[in-house]
Amino acid sequence: MTSHTQNSVGVSAKRPLRRREDTRMLGGVAGGTAQFFDVDVLYVRIGLVALTVFGGGGAVLYIAALALIPEEGSDVSLAQKILRRARGYAWRS
Repeated sequence: MTSHTQNSVGVSAKRPLRRREDTRMLGGVAGGTAQFFDVDVLYVRIGLVALTVFGGGGAVLYIAALALIPEEGSDVSLAQKILRRARGYAWRS
């Protein structure tokens, strides 16, 4: 699994961080993170579980990543969608 692509000049460029659909168990965060860092998804999942068990940080990181990382095929994250919707409903009297 490689997260690098070759551009026309032959220089390696990283793919953008996206939540993956094909390796999704919950929200695709672990799969997208694993692809971005070019590691096996199992290592990311084990790390998140370990952080969750030892202090709860894994759950916080997962929820934050779920809100901030866009889905595969999109450039807009869940947090951006919520903020854009909230701005559309500005305080009206």
